[in-house]
Amino acid sequence: MQTANASAERHRRPLAGLTAWVITDGKVGMDVQARGLAQALELDVHMKHVSPSGLWKLAAPWGPADPKARMGQADSALFAPPWPAVCIATGRASIPYIRALRRKAAHKTYCIVLQDPKTGADTADLIWVPEHDRRRGANVITTPTSPHGFSASVLAELRRSCPPEIAALPSPRIAVILGGKNGIYRFTDADDDRLQTSLASLGAQGASFMITPSRRSHQRLIHAADLATAGQPRILWDGTGPNPYPAFLAHADMLVVTADSVNMTGEACATGRPVYVFEPSGGSAKFTRFHEALRRSGATRRLPARVDTLETWAYEPLDSARTIAAEVERRWLNQRGMLAA
Repeated sequence: MQTANASAERHRRPLAGLTAWVITDGKVGMDVQARGLAQALELDVHMKHVSPSGLWKLAAPWGPADPKARMGQADSALFAPPWPAVCIATGRASIPYIRALRRKAAHKTYCIVLQDPKTGADTADLIWVPEHDRRRGANVITTPTSPHGFSASVLAELRRSCPPEIAALPSPRIAVILGGKNGIYRFTDADDDRLQTSLASLGAQGASFMITPSRRSHQRLIHAADLATAGQPRILWDGTGPNPYPAFLAHADMLVVTADSVNMTGEACATGRPVYVFEPSGGSAKFTRFHEALRRSGATRRLPARVDTLETWAYEPLDSARTIAAEVERRWLNQRGMLAA
């Protein structure tokens, strides 16, 4: 017999425990977003990494799924029935597969696409795009940041115990989250030098540092962060062992993040702690809209060339996964009601 608390929890999370397929091309950024939403919905997640080749890769997202996937066939390695209750897809390579699933499963699977699929509105039951994207429609929802797994409860759990090496750092502890060059931001040598100067000025205010590079961080950028903080108490992750990034997020008093990653900036803004954004050369209209929205929300500020006084500010932590999950649940319940009518 269900207890009142269990029944109430089921009411709050109506999709909890249902099977979900998550289709991506396996890129970390894609998996982070899809997993974050699936975790917020408390789904039973089955990852489906696809890697179409040749014509099928070139035709994505508009073309059909690679026939080798054998969508719906009992002998399919990835896509054998029974159909999941929910499917979440993100990235252009995933779109032909969720479209095929939607056709075959009909109303048995609630289909969600994260990011603009560049295809028609009927690609999915629900499409999420960040607010800085221009796509809108009856089945489109937006939030300022991307979904991720650093919910308030996850961060609270991480904060219950502090690793001794982090506890030994004097306050204020500043997490420095480094991205790197991409098709939007160039990270010139002058940019690396600017970041070095800014970080050194933060250190002069008595800060300690927790520094983590990403896969895209180039060596000159890492070296600049190393030189800037060499005289201060710090942790500089060298890529060996588990990434301390989650603990850095949870235990930072302030964060510095490079502007090139929407995911990393959004995760920093989930902490409710002040976030400085370092903007290298380059940029785009989309990224400009994204960062302007976060500044207007009070979550972020531009990292000054030189910091003479440590500022602090407060804002409501941004948890887009929770916001998107609530809308998914509302629409899923509505759809179920209509199908039952």
